[in-house]
Amino acid sequence: MSIAWEIHRSKRKTLSLSVTRTGTVLVKAPLYLNEETIERFVHSHESWIEQQLQFWKERTERERALMLTPEKIAVLKQRALVDLSSRVQYYASRMGVSPTGIKITSARTRWGSCSWKNSLCFTYRLILLKPEAIDYVVVHELAHIRVKNHGPEFYREVAKYLPDYRSRIALLKEEQRKIGL
Repeated sequence: MSIAWEIHRSKRKTLSLSVTRTGTVLVKAPLYLNEETIERFVHSHESWIEQQLQFWKERTERERALMLTPEKIAVLKQRALVDLSSRVQYYASRMGVSPTGIKITSARTRWGSCSWKNSLCFTYRLILLKPEAIDYVVVHELAHIRVKNHGPEFYREVAKYLPDYRSRIALLKEEQRKIGL
């Protein structure tokens, strides 16, 4: 297979490869490295590059198949606000925490977030998932009100309310693959 790539040189010390969502293969290389070494590096990673290109192709096809118009997105955002607000209220009362607000976004790369001021954000895409996965994301973000990192204390907090959180994480990842996020 003949692979085209772009080289970005900088003062870095190592070579790295990435494939963008548009299918561009990027090689980041040190300023001093010769073309032959870069070419060998790329060819030694051809199977990984092919896998990444296939992943982005399939994801793009899934996104096109969904064809979410601005009108459909607006409806999903409204539904997400209602559904997620009730899930947040339910778990927040059980956990004894109080978020300062809830916002629905169009984020593509994260399901939710919790600000330092305890305001929660969720992507509308979350409501396309199974309820068990949704509840995990809600409890995960609410747990950040108490613990602002992902250390052992954080996961102990999550486990208090969702003892099966590990299986829910696996479900979330499976669901994520299905809808192409």
